[in-house]
Amino acid sequence: MRALVQRVSEASVTVDGETVGAIDRGVVVLVGVTHGDTEEEADWLARKIAGLRIFEDREGRMNVGLLDAGGEALVVSQFTLYADASKGRRPSFVDAAPPEIAEPLVEYFANALRGYHVPVEEGVFGAMMMVEIHNDGPVTIMLER
Repeated sequence: MRALVQRVSEASVTVDGETVGAIDRGVVVLVGVTHGDTEEEADWLARKIAGLRIFEDREGRMNVGLLDAGGEALVVSQFTLYADASKGRRPSFVDAAPPEIAEPLVEYFANALRGYHVPVEEGVFGAMMMVEIHNDGPVTIMLER
């Protein structure tokens, strides 16, 4: 699994003109699933993100975790994190898991993050989403397990 984590001042997801998820200060987590991923990878990512110290302390250092910062998470499925554009100009997505594998793992990940008492909003799996991200910093970190 891959997760692109962006520290945000606010973020939202809109599907067909309707806001389906929105957060204030926190993180947007774009999640990609590949073949062979299991709940073990999802648990690892949830634990890592819940404790990731990417918020500033009083001295301006990234030393505060998501919960201590009072942050929220917006989880958005993102199969394009497994795009391979090494050949030609059209990316290949063969490394992305099919929806019947990816969807339950993305949902499992969101629930695992909730298990760490992180307030979580979600996008809609497989939908054409408009994601509005106000990246704070900017801080963007790629995690993979």
